[in-house]
Amino acid sequence: MSYISVRGVDHYYEWIQKPSGSQAKPVMVFIHGWAGSGRYWRSTAAALQEQFDCLLYDLRGFGRSRGKPTAVTKASEALIESHSPQEESEAVGELTYELEEYTHDLAALLDAMQIQRAYIHAHSMGASIGTLFLNRYPERVEKAILTCSGVFEYDEKAFESFYKFGGYVVKFRPRWLEKIPFVDRLFIARFLHRPIPAEERRAFLQDFLLADYDAALGTIFTSVSKAAAELMPQEFAQLKVPSLLVSGEYDKIIPADMGRQAAALNDKIEFVVIPNTAHFPMLEDAPTYLQRVREFLQIPAPEVQAS
Repeated sequence: MSYISVRGVDHYYEWIQKPSGSQAKPVMVFIHGWAGSGRYWRSTAAALQEQFDCLLYDLRGFGRSRGKPTAVTKASEALIESHSPQEESEAVGELTYELEEYTHDLAALLDAMQIQRAYIHAHSMGASIGTLFLNRYPERVEKAILTCSGVFEYDEKAFESFYKFGGYVVKFRPRWLEKIPFVDRLFIARFLHRPIPAEERRAFLQDFLLADYDAALGTIFTSVSKAAAELMPQEFAQLKVPSLLVSGEYDKIIPADMGRQAAALNDKIEFVVIPNTAHFPMLEDAPTYLQRVREFLQIPAPEVQAS
């Protein structure tokens, strides 16, 4: 496994690329969502490796990126009751779990790998990070694909219930859960409209169980908050990088209407809905998803070999 130090934290990364002789290919960086890891992007990256060198990495505190540069207090547990993003940021030390902080992690990762410009391909919470990155580092991005993202309205009671429930979910994650038959199918059912391969289901459950407690809880408070509800419409409106926003037709986590509203804020955003999919359209209907991505990037579809 490959690791690189980014702002004092060891980050896991991997390349999916196909040798192209002396001709250099552009880099596409993949950003995963909450409690996931870069490995659910592998099949998408493999399908695009003819045109891109694909870089997958695990966000700080998720997947195989485990380290922390400073000591973290136990104050996060109290946030299950207090649900305060500001207190969470103060509790976790020098590097917080604000989404903007993750954009600086990405910039530092690109610097460490001597990548000047890249394509961004991001999903869910990762797409929020990607959107912020486009506005803070526009000179470093060619184009972006933002999957299952959008704008939402603040609802105090709903958010309070979400924080309470999310806190308990993060706290109760015994490793023996993955040993229970069919628990992976039950766990991911809310995220899907169509089935995905069993290895993908198991990997997502494993990533959820491995996620760092403070990172998992901290990003709940920073990505779903009144501040985020006010910030994200402004961020989408300010985008200057050509972007494709992809929604799943039956996504219950980030409904397609949220993506449609975000895209309506800026003519730099092209919006598409993948029919009969939910929160993982790239896994639920890979052919349609890849077709839309290739059309946006203006790259040819792979040739079909005659049998």
